[in-house]
Amino acid sequence: MMTKVDLKKTLDRYRARRGDFRVVEIPETTYLMIDGHGDPNTSAQYTQSLEALYPLAYALKFASARELGRDYVVPPLEGLWWADDMASFTTARDKSRWNWTLMLMVPEWIPQEIIDAARAKVAAKKEPPARLGDVRVEALTEGLCVQTLHIGSFDDEAPVLARMHDEFIPDAGLRMSGTHHEIYLSDVRRVAPEKLRTLLRQPVVRVGSADHASS
Repeated sequence: MMTKVDLKKTLDRYRARRGDFRVVEIPETTYLMIDGHGDPNTSAQYTQSLEALYPLAYALKFASARELGRDYVVPPLEGLWWADDMASFTTARDKSRWNWTLMLMVPEWIPQEIIDAARAKVAAKKEPPARLGDVRVEALTEGLCVQTLHIGSFDDEAPVLARMHDEFIPDAGLRMSGTHHEIYLSDVRRVAPEKLRTLLRQPVVRVGSADHASS
């Protein structure tokens, strides 16, 4: 029987503890990515983005098992989030101003030709996802990051982010560089808001050093 790998459990980049701000080095990672803008709770674009990402991600999973003999659990949904005024994340929480990139990691062993074939297969369906053409494959290099585990509603993240941004990062001799990154370890369809597990990650550089390339 083929072993199914769960990258969420085997990769160190997905590890964090509640209340602990961890400094980690994140290697270059390839993702399926799609961009959008607006409140994720009400934006049709957000829903259409998910509808484009997941069929392609599952097509890759099945192709990997069938053609490469390597099965895996589709990695958790991830998101890069930013706004012209970053206070909209920590104070006002004005989600209508948010920009985002939704992402699903592509395992490093999957070659481009399998990605291309999977995209063609999804596109050939009777009703292909409306935003499939907007999904791109891109490598993200974040490098040095601070991350922690948040347990609870997304709307309760603000105090944790404020501690990360305003206390831990400067006290550690670091400064923010790059885009706020969230990794959704829970399925929002099955888990109560107060029990959601979300990894919060912020790329940083050491004070006095050159900025890293990021997203």
